[in-house]
Amino acid sequence: MKVGIKGAGVAGLALAHELVSRGVRVELLEKHKDLTASASWLAGGMLAPWCERESAEEDVLRLGQAAIGWWSKVLPGQVSHNGTLVVAAPRDTGELSRFASRTSGFAWLDADALGALEPDLAGRFAKGLHFAGEAHLDPRQALRALRAKVSESGAKVRLEAQHFTAATDLVADCTGMASPDPHLRPVRGEMLILHAPDVSLSRPVRFLHPRIPVYVVPRDNGVFMVGATMIESGDQGAVSVRSTMELLNAAYSLHPGFAEAKIIETGVGLRPAYPNNLPRLTFTGNTLSMNGFYRHGFLLAPHFAMEAAGRIVQHLQEKSLEANH
Repeated sequence: MKVGIKGAGVAGLALAHELVSRGVRVELLEKHKDLTASASWLAGGMLAPWCERESAEEDVLRLGQAAIGWWSKVLPGQVSHNGTLVVAAPRDTGELSRFASRTSGFAWLDADALGALEPDLAGRFAKGLHFAGEAHLDPRQALRALRAKVSESGAKVRLEAQHFTAATDLVADCTGMASPDPHLRPVRGEMLILHAPDVSLSRPVRFLHPRIPVYVVPRDNGVFMVGATMIESGDQGAVSVRSTMELLNAAYSLHPGFAEAKIIETGVGLRPAYPNNLPRLTFTGNTLSMNGFYRHGFLLAPHFAMEAAGRIVQHLQEKSLEANH
C-alpha cells in the first residue's frame, strides 16, 4: 500500500521518515521548487521544551522532550546539546524571575557562572537561567539531510509537483497554511540572519524583554539567527522597519559585537496555528491532516509524526483486512 504526503516541510519529512521506517511506500510532494518556501526554512531550530513552556501548554513540554533524542538518532552529529541560556537587561530582571516561575529544568547562574558558560557575555549580566537539557540544530541542514535520508530509504520526493504519480491508499496533508482547514490561522514571524565574526556563542540565548522577547541562535562560521516576531497577521510582505529595529536593538543589547554584524538575510514566514496553538491530527476518510505546528515544528513534529505513522499503518492494515474478506 502507498501513502501520499503533501508538503515537504519538517512535518511532512518527519512523517515520511516514520512511514518508510515502518515499511510503507511513500510519495512526498512539494509544490515549490525547493525547501526554502516552507515556514520550516525560517525556523530557529531550538529544541527547547522547558523554555517553550513559559508561554505554551503543558503538552509542548511533555511531548517536545522526545524531539531531542529523535533528531539525535535520525540525524547523528547535527544536534548541539549545549542547553539554552536565558538573560535579561538589568532593568528587566523581573522578567527573568517571571520566566523562572513559569518553567522548570533550569539552574540559576550568577555573573561568574554565566561568564564561564559563555565567555563573550562575561560581565554583561548579573544572573541568568541555564536549561542544560535543551539542544538546537541548524534547521536548513536538518531539512536537507532528512530529505536525503527519506529519499535514500526509498521514498519518492518530488519538488514542483502537485499530483501523485499513481493512486494512493491514503493522503497525508502536511501543508501548513496551504491546508484547506478553515480553523488554521496565520501568525507572522520575522527573523534576521547576521554574520557577526566578533561574537562567539555556543548555545541559543533568549534575551527577555517585556514586549518582544528575542532569541539568538548560533550557526556555523560566525552566523546567527535572530528572531522572531509573533504577529497575528497573514501579511507575507517584507520584514518591517519596526521589527528590524527591535530585533537588531535586542541583539546589540545582548552583545555589542552585533553592531558590526552584516545583515545577510531577512525572512518572513506564516506559522500555521489552531486556536490553542497546538498541532492536530485529523482523519477524514482516507485523508489525514497533520498541521498547526505554530512555532514548534522541529520540537513537536517527531512526536506527531510517530503518532500519525502508527495510526496510518493501523488504518492501512484494517483496509487490507476488509479487502480480503
